[in-house]
Amino acid sequence: MSRTAAAIDAAQAQGRPAFVGYLPACYPDMQTSIEAAVALAENGADIIEIGAPYSDPVMDGAVIQQATTEALEGGFRMDQLFEVVREVSSRTDAAVVVMIYYNLIDRMGASEFARRLAEAGGAGAITPDLIPDEAADWIAAAEQHQLDRIFLAAPTSSPERLARIAESSRGFVYGVSLMGVTGQRTAVSAAAERVVTSAKAAGAQRVCVGLGVSTRAHVAEIGRYADGVIVGTALVAALREGGPAAVGRLASELSGNS
Repeated sequence: MSRTAAAIDAAQAQGRPAFVGYLPACYPDMQTSIEAAVALAENGADIIEIGAPYSDPVMDGAVIQQATTEALEGGFRMDQLFEVVREVSSRTDAAVVVMIYYNLIDRMGASEFARRLAEAGGAGAITPDLIPDEAADWIAAAEQHQLDRIFLAAPTSSPERLARIAESSRGFVYGVSLMGVTGQRTAVSAAAERVVTSAKAAGAQRVCVGLGVSTRAHVAEIGRYADGVIVGTALVAALREGGPAAVGRLASELSGNS
């Protein structure tokens, strides 16, 4: 069974949404990023997204862009992404996925990337710039190595597009709560619930919602209708300001463990 699906189902069985937390690889350095991800898991994260730093991050807001830029300036290499995944997956019970722009997969080759991710203990990949219609190579490679493939559903996605996303995804569908880039917001977009409802009507079994989630109140609100809640910018800001310990404290607060 899909490891991310199993993590979501386990959280649901406890009467809560799964907590999905994002942190970029090698920010501010490789070891600190590993320790921060471990702290995230130890304080309530069911699924951890490890972001691959990329020079043209079309979905990322200012905080994440700055972090990934610093990681690239520090000499980030793709080999390090697999090392971070290996360390985090070996030290935690969380399902570890990567958030990665498809050009990085394509450059390595979908089959080779999938093989290395699976060998590192990764559960799958979120590919924000890849649509199912153009994903045949990635779907085949992920299937071969039993990796989850997580596609995005947006407020503007048509019923036909949502059906294709639901059919092509394995693990969960990433519900984008608003049009725009990542970043902390004061309120959850009204479109979030519609995205979940529409994706499930199109056949998605599990939908996790992200973009703009930064408080425990946001988590509770989204948890009423979504299977999981995705937090990124707030965790990256905590890492920047207070290191892995601050990530752990915020994770505990967001997950309701504090």
